[in-house]
Amino acid sequence: MSPVLVGRVAELGELRDALAAAPGAVLVGGDAGVGKTRLMSEFAGTVEARVLVGGCLELGSDGLPFAPFTTVLRELVREIGIEGVAGLVPRGDTCGLARLLPEFGEPESDAASGEERARLFEVVLTLLERLAEQGPVVLVIEDAHWADRSTRDLLDFLIRNLGTAPVLIAMTYRTDELHRAHPLRRLLTGLDRLDRVRRLELGKLTRAGVSALVTQLLGHTPPPGLVERVEARSEGNPLFIEALLDEDGGLACELPESLRDLLLVGVQRLPEETQDVLRDASGGSTRIEHVLLAAVSGLDDAALTRVLRPAVAANVLVVDGDGYAFRHALIREAVHDDLLPGEHTRLHTRYAETLEKDPSLVPAGRLWVELSYHWKQAHNSTWALVSSWRAAGEARKALAYAECLAMLERVLQLWDRVPDAVERIGADYVKVLEDAANAADLAGEFDRGIKLVTAALKEVEAADGERDTERWARLLELRGRMRYRMARPGFVEDLRAAVRALPVEPPTVLRARALSALASYVRITTDIDGARRAAAESLAIARKLGDDVAEAEALITMFCTDIDYEDDDALAEAEATADRTGSHRVLLRYHVIKSHFLEGAGRHEEAAAVAARGKEMAREYGVARTQGTFLSINQAEPLVSLGRWDEALAVMNHAMEQDPAITTRTSLLVLSGWIALARGDLATARERLVASQEILNLKMRWLKAQDYFSMLWLDMSIALEEGRPDAALDALQPVLEHAGLPDDARYAWPALMTAVTACTEVGEAAAGDLRRIEERVAALRSSGRLQRACRLTYEAKLTGVYGAPDPDAWEKAAAAWTELGNPYYRARALIRAAEAALTGGDHERAAAHLRVVAGTADALGAVPLAEHAADLLRRTRAPRRGDASAPLGLTPREFEVLRLVAEGRSNRDIAEALFISVKTASVHVSNILGKLDVTSRGEAAATAHRLALFASAKRR
Repeated sequence: MSPVLVGRVAELGELRDALAAAPGAVLVGGDAGVGKTRLMSEFAGTVEARVLVGGCLELGSDGLPFAPFTTVLRELVREIGIEGVAGLVPRGDTCGLARLLPEFGEPESDAASGEERARLFEVVLTLLERLAEQGPVVLVIEDAHWADRSTRDLLDFLIRNLGTAPVLIAMTYRTDELHRAHPLRRLLTGLDRLDRVRRLELGKLTRAGVSALVTQLLGHTPPPGLVERVEARSEGNPLFIEALLDEDGGLACELPESLRDLLLVGVQRLPEETQDVLRDASGGSTRIEHVLLAAVSGLDDAALTRVLRPAVAANVLVVDGDGYAFRHALIREAVHDDLLPGEHTRLHTRYAETLEKDPSLVPAGRLWVELSYHWKQAHNSTWALVSSWRAAGEARKALAYAECLAMLERVLQLWDRVPDAVERIGADYVKVLEDAANAADLAGEFDRGIKLVTAALKEVEAADGERDTERWARLLELRGRMRYRMARPGFVEDLRAAVRALPVEPPTVLRARALSALASYVRITTDIDGARRAAAESLAIARKLGDDVAEAEALITMFCTDIDYEDDDALAEAEATADRTGSHRVLLRYHVIKSHFLEGAGRHEEAAAVAARGKEMAREYGVARTQGTFLSINQAEPLVSLGRWDEALAVMNHAMEQDPAITTRTSLLVLSGWIALARGDLATARERLVASQEILNLKMRWLKAQDYFSMLWLDMSIALEEGRPDAALDALQPVLEHAGLPDDARYAWPALMTAVTACTEVGEAAAGDLRRIEERVAALRSSGRLQRACRLTYEAKLTGVYGAPDPDAWEKAAAAWTELGNPYYRARALIRAAEAALTGGDHERAAAHLRVVAGTADALGAVPLAEHAADLLRRTRAPRRGDASAPLGLTPREFEVLRLVAEGRSNRDIAEALFISVKTASVHVSNILGKLDVTSRGEAAATAHRLALFASAKRR
């Protein structure tokens, strides 16, 4: 059983709901190893109920009746003793239980009549129900697929006859063991018809679940690619995941013996002729067409159907369209690994020859991949290499870049075994390396891509004769882009070397592209002027050569060097040029920058729509893991602005499941961490902050405001929420020190606004920080409605630093956020406006704002904001809905004052809490004493406590 439980939050919730609704039953099904026992263990350890657990034995049907109930009863005797059990059954008569446990003596008679059986069933039912009178009871019966007939009958009786006592019966079983004639099927079908019975099917873990489990088992973040390989091989089964991880944290090459034995149990029960055909089927993929298996096995349709029927009935194979699939890929692997060496080679040779003779036996587009696999398994390196090269070409056409990379890497593995490889495929070794590196780039496998392109560069540099300068520069440009994606040093150096290697004359498209890439990335090092020069030269070359792709790339790059959020003209020119190219790379880049621009301009709805279109395009072009996950940031950010937080989280969670590049992950972590903070989940917010800090530690040689400033802003916000304003100002310092980064104003504003709040809380000691903040703001080059709203919010905050907070300034800021359609920031501005109004004594104005804030906060799930609004609303003396009168003849305001008196507060405390003068508080207290006919504050408080007017009142 796994030591950790991941990915089962929903299932745990269903079990808890079932217990809350008890009496009833939950039937928990799933494949072996999927985590049924671990789930029940976690459930048992987290609920307030007596949990009784019994397991069925594999020998159950051979003569161990009631085995799980015997276990349960024995444990109960250990816990409360025989006398305790006797006290729970009718008349203390435990003779019936003697049939389950010898400790209760001998049965009244040896005869196992129907009447005696019925009496036993009634005694067990009564025992459970009387136990439940002391508190909820959960009866867990594990591995019901092995249950004997008597156990099944008793379970059926108990579930159907539970009365009103809070008893939940949870039964687990393996779905993979339930062949068509399995006796448990009839019980499950009958129970399904009962209202009080729920079905709970445990499926495989998602990518995120696999990642979480691997991380827990390793004790550290898995290396790149490991989670993907583990998921592919284990198919998300937790037991298989644990078994497949080596002690050194790698993926086991061979199946562990214990796992192999588990997988082969069902196969070894089958007739020998069925096992023979399963061995043939194991030579194919997890799924194999009926006609192909018939051709390879040499059986006709009727014979093959007859031989395979037992495998289908036993759930080893499942029918899948016009073919078959092993129920789990590891079953195929275990059967295949069981082949002898000679059998292995002959089987795959037979497959390859059969497919070459009749390619129609496999679906279109699969022929060369199949031949590559079978010739390699048959140890025919020449034809395996040729087939792999052809398969890579087919995958590239289908935009299947990960598959293309796999085939090209196979070509590289086989290269030295085929002396005439160049003649066979018409390409040299460096060409294969370059193609593989390009495929890795498009597939998001940047680490592998860097290794491949570095190997290609070494080959070019070591070649005899004059170096192929264009190829060398092209490879450098490719490596530079991938190094940036992996946050590796040297990416700018690679790009500069590529530009230097390419002559100015004659102008070439390759130089234009290298200059555009250099401009895109060098600006992150704050060399904005260098970026502009490179982009301008790239654009000039592209226009001179009439190359639309290079021109569109250059226009987009120039736009990025200095974004003005009030000017779409430059972007419109880039859009027109990008549309002319038809290049998916250019079109996707345009969607990235346009959605980024729209969000920065405060046009949130448009930004989300453009990013969503770009994501769909990325999926169609086969780059969902790279460009698609990056566009997820640009989709999630406007959804957050619009208050559609749950949608934003769904987008970000899906992106994180794709194992995105480091440079993409930071923004996803920060944005999801901010939502967690706004909803009051400090633990998750801190977790996301730490993860983003770890990533940014890798990137400190260059800074990107979108990542760096946003991470610092989250750090500041968490510190303020925790009451550490000094720490918030410490986190601010890099924002003050690193002016002039690309998109500086857009990402500096949130941190600078938050910093003013920190200064207010620190007080006079923060005067120096406040001066530097004001100097930083004065130098900002702001543009667009979003940054205007930020400036108005900043200015409204300053009114509270230099005097009384100005409600008009805050209402002006709230109006700006309303215009943008940002409900959360509008609510935050309104609550500050309410505070300012209360300070000025305008309670009506404050109450109106607070009601709006409360509604918004509730809709967003922004718990801290909702609680703050509710607290302030209680302090206002404006008439509130439902508050026309108060008990004891008090006015609503006097009632509120009495609450504070009951808490032991002084007149000064009351004045501060309710935004009134000390004198006014004193008048209210005097009125209260008169109306209650008491002579002191203590008597008034005692009266309030005696009448339980304020259940939550506390003394200070």
